[in-house]
Amino acid sequence: MQTERFEALIDAILAIIITIIVMEIPLPETTSLSSLIALYPEFISYALSFIICFNFWNYHHNLFGIVNKLNSTITWTSAVGIMIVGLLPHVTTMISTNFYSFTAQFMFALIFFLTNINFYVADMLLIKVDKGNIALRLALKNRKETTIITSIIQIIGVVIGYFVYPPAILICCMLSIVVMLGQEHIKSYFKY
Repeated sequence: MQTERFEALIDAILAIIITIIVMEIPLPETTSLSSLIALYPEFISYALSFIICFNFWNYHHNLFGIVNKLNSTITWTSAVGIMIVGLLPHVTTMISTNFYSFTAQFMFALIFFLTNINFYVADMLLIKVDKGNIALRLALKNRKETTIITSIIQIIGVVIGYFVYPPAILICCMLSIVVMLGQEHIKSYFKY
């Protein structure tokens, strides 16, 4: 499979996921500012879910810009990642209606964690399949460390969320994205 076709498939699926998430935001009861403010859990949930989808798309788009070879194992591994991200509309609705629920927040963290692990597995498979791709190896040289750091941040969020404040999970999930985006070794090889 050519990487362009694979990227187009990911683009289409993520566009559908984002559309479903947007359609889950209820209309305010009135057009007043207070009615809009009352929907803050929905808007926060949407924004965070959008960031996950965008991060998934951005990572794949940039990564596959330097990938030369794909195989069915990589395709299926990425399909599992898309399946995990496909749960976002359900979890987004769960969070928006139960914003302070540990279970709802935990489900969001679980999607983050599983996506993070899926990225790592896909990246290692890409390195194995595309052995001669120096740019790919350099871009992913510290991937294991990044995965460990972001996973620890997410686990800390779950612990804080369980014992203290459930929305802390969302904050830690966002922090893990910031850590990932801040990795200079990754950014320097991707074409922004």
